[in-house]
Amino acid sequence: MSDKIAERTLGPGSIYPIGLGCMNLSHGYGPGPDEVDASALLNRALDLGCTHLDTAAIYGLGHNEELLGRAVMHRRDEFLLASKCGMDRGPDGKRALDGRPETLKKTCEGALRRLGTDVIDLYYLHRMDKKVPIEDSVGALADLVAAGKIRAIGLSEVSAATVRRAHKVHPIAAVQSEYSLWSRNVEIGVLETCREIGATLVAFSPLARAFLTGKLRDVTGFPDGDIRATMPRFTPENYAKNLKLLDGFAEIAGEVGCSMAQLALSWLLAKAPHIVPIPGTTRIDHLEENLGAARWRLDAPTMARLEALINERTVTGSRYNAAAQATVDTEEFA
Repeated sequence: MSDKIAERTLGPGSIYPIGLGCMNLSHGYGPGPDEVDASALLNRALDLGCTHLDTAAIYGLGHNEELLGRAVMHRRDEFLLASKCGMDRGPDGKRALDGRPETLKKTCEGALRRLGTDVIDLYYLHRMDKKVPIEDSVGALADLVAAGKIRAIGLSEVSAATVRRAHKVHPIAAVQSEYSLWSRNVEIGVLETCREIGATLVAFSPLARAFLTGKLRDVTGFPDGDIRATMPRFTPENYAKNLKLLDGFAEIAGEVGCSMAQLALSWLLAKAPHIVPIPGTTRIDHLEENLGAARWRLDAPTMARLEALINERTVTGSRYNAAAQATVDTEEFA
C-alpha cells in the first residue's frame, strides 16, 4: 500500500488513475438513485479527488448527461469530462448504431446542451456502425475538434485494426473496452496497439459487473432493465460455476489486505501505466472503496496467481448474447 498516487494521462490532461463510470446512475442496472443522491455521489467523487467522469448520450436517453449538467458543471474545472455518440434508440425502441457524420455532429450539439458546457474533453464513438466507414465517423469527430467542441477523440469496443485505421484520420486518445480479470479480450491486440500509438485503454466494467466484488451471489432476481439478465455469464447455471472462482480470489485479497473490489482494480492498474479503470456505483461507500484501490501495489507473483485463477479459459459463458455481440468490433478468443 502506498500514499503516493501517480496521475495517468487521458486525452488532453492528467487524471487520478481511477475514474467514475456514471452509467448506472441512469441506466443499465435497473432503477438508479434519485437525483439528490446521484448528485451527492458525483460531488463526493470530486471531493475525493476523482478527476474523470464518463457519461454517454444513450445513458438514460440523455438523462445521465443532464444529471451531470445539473450536479457538477459548476465544478467544471475539476474534472475531465468524457461522453459518447453513435448509439441511440431506434424507432422500435431497441439499441441502434448510427455513425453517420451528420448524426454524430447532431448528437454532440445535444450533449453540449444537456451537459451545460461548451466543450467535451474526450468524445468517443460509442460503437462502430459497420454500415459507415470508420474513417467517415472519425472524420466527423475531427471536425468537432477543429470547431473547438471536443478536445480529443476516443473509440469504444473496437479491434486493433479499427483503431489503426481511425488513427490515420485523427489521433485516437483513448479506447474504451470492457476489461477485467474475466474479460481479457483487449489483450489480444487492442492493449498493445494503444501503447504503440500513445492512447489510453479505459476499462469499463472493471469489477465484472459486480462479480469481482464478491457481493453478487444470487442472479435469479435482476430488476427490470438490468442488462446482466441478458448476458450468458450471468445465467444461474453459468454463474454458479463462476462463483467457484471467487474462493481463491477472496483468499488472495485477504493476503494482500484489501477488499475484493480493490484487488480487481489494483490488478488493472498494475497491468500497464496506460490503463484507466472507470468503475460505476450508486453507493458512496463503494465509491470510496473503489477510489482507494489506487493506493495498493501488487507484486508479480500475486499478478500471476490472479491471472491463472480467472481468465478466458476458466470463466464460463460468453461476454454478450448474440444481439449485443453483433454491435461490437472487438477481437474474440478462439
